Amino acid sequence: MKLSRYTDYALRALIYLAASDGRMVSIRQIAEAHDISQNHLMKIVQDLGGAGFIRSTRGRQGGLQLARPATEITIGQIVRHTEGDDPLVDCSTCRIAQGCGLPAVISEAREAFMGVLDTCRISDVARVPGAFAHLFVVQDRS
Repeated sequence: MKLSRYTDYALRALIYLAASDGRMVSIRQIAEAHDISQNHLMKIVQDLGGAGFIRSTRGRQGGLQLARPATEITIGQIVRHTEGDDPLVDCSTCRIAQGCGLPAVISEAREAFMGVLDTCRISDVARVPGAFAHLFVVQDRS
């Protein structure tokens, strides 16, 4: 299974927030740290906020934080949210769909894939102390 760039960026943003130890973080900081489009990231952050993964605070002292502890957010939850539940293969127009066993195999593989992601939390992938320190050095370009 290949994850979309949208999911990739969502995971990067959440890992960055988890590694920031509760500090307020701006979209600009995350975008610059990962060298990704700030406009694209803004849409993703709004989506993650609406889904209850990120909390945003407006104003001068505002920014982004995880809405709940990183130990309570699984990679599986994020992937399900960003990728949806669409089947990996569309068999609706296939001539052999009635007698084919491939959809069941693919469905089982997807369930196994998601099962592994459900066991991994954002805190697990953002756990190496100091490993992301270079990402938190964002130069002021004003």
